[in-house]
Amino acid sequence: MNARTTISHVLKSATISIKEDINLPLDTPVDILLEVPQNPDHGDFATSLALRLAKPCNMSPQNIADRIIAASKPSEAIESIWVEGPGFINVSLNKIWVSHQVENINSIGQKYGNIELGNKSRVQVEYVSVNPTGPVHVGHARGAVLGDTLSNILETANFNVTREYYFNDAGAQMELFYKSLHARYLQINGQSVEMPDNGYMGEYMIDLAKELINDILEQSDNVSVEYTPEEIGQLGLNKMLENIRSDLDSLNISFDVWFKEHTLYDLGQYSEAMKLLKQGGFIAQEDGATWFKSSLLGEEKDNVVVRSNGTPTYFAADIAYHYNKFVERQFATVIDVWGADHQGHVSRMKAAVKAIGVDPENLTIIITQIVTLKRGNQQIRASKRTGDVITLQELIDEVGPDCCRYFFLSRSPDSQMEFDLDLAKKESSENPVYYIQYAHARISGILKTASLNQIEYQTGDVSLLQDPMELNLIKKMLAFPDLIEYMATELEPHHLPHYSQELANIFHLFYQNCRVISDDQDMTKARIKLVKATHIVLNRCLTLMGMDSPNTM
Repeated sequence: MNARTTISHVLKSATISIKEDINLPLDTPVDILLEVPQNPDHGDFATSLALRLAKPCNMSPQNIADRIIAASKPSEAIESIWVEGPGFINVSLNKIWVSHQVENINSIGQKYGNIELGNKSRVQVEYVSVNPTGPVHVGHARGAVLGDTLSNILETANFNVTREYYFNDAGAQMELFYKSLHARYLQINGQSVEMPDNGYMGEYMIDLAKELINDILEQSDNVSVEYTPEEIGQLGLNKMLENIRSDLDSLNISFDVWFKEHTLYDLGQYSEAMKLLKQGGFIAQEDGATWFKSSLLGEEKDNVVVRSNGTPTYFAADIAYHYNKFVERQFATVIDVWGADHQGHVSRMKAAVKAIGVDPENLTIIITQIVTLKRGNQQIRASKRTGDVITLQELIDEVGPDCCRYFFLSRSPDSQMEFDLDLAKKESSENPVYYIQYAHARISGILKTASLNQIEYQTGDVSLLQDPMELNLIKKMLAFPDLIEYMATELEPHHLPHYSQELANIFHLFYQNCRVISDDQDMTKARIKLVKATHIVLNRCLTLMGMDSPNTM
């Protein structure tokens, strides 16, 4: 049982034991919400429980707090409990108990931080899902890192996670992509043809057509074979998918499932979803089009699902896709990570899920806001090579995958972010990526030195670890399982890079103030155990963020 859980149990048990004494109404919840005080003089944890119970109990917070403390049973983890201010209950941890947690971390090893929150519940996380009509750019990368790291955290919290990429390989946009690529193919082969109206004009389409020609030449000496737009388009689609996989692989991102839109139609899931909507009275015909009556579910307006020309809209495909997720594949929870341009799509998607008989609370849609790149004080608006959008691969080539992952993850997805290229490339403590990885490398160096000097630190007595620097480091590591639970519950992985930086900072302070390997053999052994525990937790953080854990720098 960790510190937070232990304290919560002690205070809750004490409150329930005196419920008659404080006139606690039966329907009043006893929720122990623990916070870490900003002022270290106020202990390790604090709760406003007594203040929240004051009104229902008709008693002063101070009086309630005093009675809860008096009824609290002793615990080896707790040094003292007292009242602070108008009625906050503050708790400080026992220093010997804290130091002994080093043994616990080392014994658990790389499973430290794993919790049982999810109970193997099946969760699907869908992210990136770039249409295969263009390369992955920096805006997509933010959602990629968020979805991948969130999946790692959920797995650590014992959820059964399926990582999924959904790409539109059907509909009007794909037909336009096929025609655009076919035109570029013919142009390169010397034919005078115009690009289609509103076609895909990016430089990458010319590069893609050249790649296809090279592939065709490997198969045959003749590139004058008359390929139809659909045939050349299918070749291009497969090539785009290969490129997308390669780009994401460069960012250490992989998927369990690559889901193709056309299967929704081929396997009848689109028809089944539309049938459910019709049976529920949510389908109407108007102006030759088919409408989803989302206004019946609280939406301001209805939405077209089949155009007047008979082709389904993207929204219709999304409804079918979520029918597939919830009804056919029976995911308990679905998490969609979408870009800022999908903000207006959230509420109608929730309404559609409800219309097919699924609790909309089981669907979470995370919207990632816009990313801007800057170098110095100048904002970078376009690729140097093409004059078009800056691709993920260009960014990785400049700053590396670790900086990409850390910086994209370091801000809440609902906030716009500015990616500082100069900062990402600095090899100094100013760059949090360098700072964290340097801490890991420094720890690896200490452990290597201990091994070379044949220091048998396994017999070290961790109760010797009573220096404030040592205790602060241990307490920070003890917060790691709580952090996992919070991030998995709130679906907020952006707290992980900040925790990692704080842990690295506390370690560096410890290292500067507490000599690890010294003439004092007993203290040396105890501190090496502490360093090993820090190595475990820091490595876990870097691994969860999908970053490298270097042993040397």
